[in-house]
Amino acid sequence: MWSIIEQVFPYAISYTIPLLITALGALYCERSGVVNIGLDGLMIIGSFAGALTVSKLQANGVAGALWIGLLVAVIVGVLFSLLHAFASINLNADQVISGTAINMMAGALTIYLARNITGSGNIRVSNGFIPRDIPILSDIPVIGPLFFTKTYATTWLVLLILLVSAFLLYKTSFGLRLRACGEHPQAAQAAGVSVFKMRYIGVMISGGMSALGGAIILLTYSGEFNGNVAGLGFLALAALIFGQWKPLGILGATFFFGFASTIANVSQVIPTLAQIPGVILKIFPYIVTLIALVLFSKSSQAPKASGEPFDTGKR
Repeated sequence: MWSIIEQVFPYAISYTIPLLITALGALYCERSGVVNIGLDGLMIIGSFAGALTVSKLQANGVAGALWIGLLVAVIVGVLFSLLHAFASINLNADQVISGTAINMMAGALTIYLARNITGSGNIRVSNGFIPRDIPILSDIPVIGPLFFTKTYATTWLVLLILLVSAFLLYKTSFGLRLRACGEHPQAAQAAGVSVFKMRYIGVMISGGMSALGGAIILLTYSGEFNGNVAGLGFLALAALIFGQWKPLGILGATFFFGFASTIANVSQVIPTLAQIPGVILKIFPYIVTLIALVLFSKSSQAPKASGEPFDTGKR
């Protein structure tokens, strides 16, 4: 049993990290009062932007191509999320429909562009991030093999963003204003806070982080853009709800879903899991997600004004 856990754990962390950064982005968005179900599409946009950038830079021998690709993915994700922000905030459009449009548009647009660029619709990256053991820490009994063996640099980047986010949302005036816009936007406006501005910032952060999640998938365990992220954006949204819209809760929820996804994806290389029918393992993470949502949906405490348009008559 321990050997299975030791084998699966590094993969579980790899699957958790994209979910975590995407769910964190959604946290900013919903805390500002805007629902964003376009996470899947934003992840696809980030994967496409990262794949195109890294493949071109690596072909020309540019140093630091992977990090540049991540940065470009974030920028493109922020810009693409402005479509959702404008529709939801300025036009008071239904936020669920706007997010759905983002998902549909992202998949179709990126596949179209990829086919025109490569002729196949896929963009392959020759070299991604290499998992490495952390010196000294990887030698610690029990903990070392689980947390500090075969880790990606992006893992530590995302964990750093998690800590910064927890501090930013609950220990700074910016976080107070953002959360106020998602709980009591009228009171925030009366106190001199620009609700439109804070909601734009929340949506843009969500776009950047979701795109970063898509690019991380590409540059760690995928290696190829194909216009699909296997519904991880929806799993990230479920993790946000399961984690009660709190950073540490999201960390636990994304690891839970990441572990479930790992079992489905690496089952064929682990003899014990390979004995279980493949169909069951493939649907396992989604069944677990549905069960978790059923069990915890009644106790969920979403921001009170999340999904509600805010219109003062002035823009």
